[in-house]
Amino acid sequence: MHLMYFTEQPMSAYDESTVGDDGITALLYSNKHFDAAAGSRLYQERLEQYQLAEAVGYDGIMLNEHHNAPFCMQPQIQIWAAALAMATERVKIVLLGSPLPVSDNPVAIAEGLAVIDMMSKGRLVAGMVRGAGTEMYANNSNPAYNRERFNEAHDLVIKTWTEPGPWRWEGKHYQQRVVNPWATPFQKPHPRIWIPGVSSPETIVWAAEHRYPYIALNTTMEATNQIWDLYERTAQNVGYTSGPEHRGYLLRCFVADTKEQAEEGGRQFMWMQGEFIGLGHPVWYAPTGYSTAGDRAATVKRVAAGAKAKGGPDRKRSAPSYESQRDSRQIIAGTPDQVIEQLRWIMERARPGIFALWGNDGRVNHEDSKRCIELMGKEVLPALREIAKELDLPGPFEGDVALSLQFPEPPRVAVEA
Repeated sequence: MHLMYFTEQPMSAYDESTVGDDGITALLYSNKHFDAAAGSRLYQERLEQYQLAEAVGYDGIMLNEHHNAPFCMQPQIQIWAAALAMATERVKIVLLGSPLPVSDNPVAIAEGLAVIDMMSKGRLVAGMVRGAGTEMYANNSNPAYNRERFNEAHDLVIKTWTEPGPWRWEGKHYQQRVVNPWATPFQKPHPRIWIPGVSSPETIVWAAEHRYPYIALNTTMEATNQIWDLYERTAQNVGYTSGPEHRGYLLRCFVADTKEQAEEGGRQFMWMQGEFIGLGHPVWYAPTGYSTAGDRAATVKRVAAGAKAKGGPDRKRSAPSYESQRDSRQIIAGTPDQVIEQLRWIMERARPGIFALWGNDGRVNHEDSKRCIELMGKEVLPALREIAKELDLPGPFEGDVALSLQFPEPPRVAVEA
């Protein structure tokens, strides 16, 4: 099993009273409220936490990218990846991921990722994403072409990594007169690619067709099992059997010395979900054209269900309660023994070979974050590895599994979602 550490790197150091009544902070909440000195401090703290995660035994550090949003201080994923390449020695640097459609030059993305792979001596996992709806607005990208641009940019990046130049690219969305970068990946033929997502059937099918591991981002267990079912049906249609090495799962998990301390840290996961501050308007997350009709209907239904569960349409209260998420194990908080018991339940049902543990959020302070990482490394991670052996959950870097994932066959047949 591959065990990763993750945090959204929240920029929580601002005056909450400056937020409007609707609680929305993503996209349009003015950056005049940003405190660069506090931001600098938080960056230094996060780097120390990442280095500690490597020291205590995590296998990888997961990074992501968002724009115009206090909930994430990583607007350029390659910058942090480069910093980690030089500040760490062993952990995989897992980007989940580079938002391809918002860039007008995928070759530049390919070059940057190649540099990071060389700097880290082959520790890069180059995950790719379409980017959330808000990223379309923040980067002035037409959401109607999001999936088309993603697919074409992916193909262009792969060709850039694997076919010596110079050559020309003339596509629908990208035109490159000369592709001949003098920066190519350390890993051959190219870094591994993992695809994160919530529940888009098209993305799940696309990942399975390409034999890329799919990382489910804190989905309910019911939704997770539906994801694996679709992934496996697609895998069978294109000629292989998927396993734990193709399945990743991100879970919010906070561990502390006492149950009371853990509950306090666990409740901070609600900060990003809008209980304390808010996120963004649901329409901004799924703008017209960004998703298929089926995906858009599912998003609206999910938002409406959350509002109903909380007693009204107030966006600040649209997420399920902390208690309900704790009971359904979408948030896990406790002492090491309590957390291990809960994580075993997840592993038995989701059967992931890639497990990302979201360690802190909101206003969890530096010392509590470090203590969470320390307890994870000392007590939780060793237990999870033993459970993984017991449940036969191989990770993506183990033996024959590693070889099959490093050199996936190209997709041959699509399957209906």
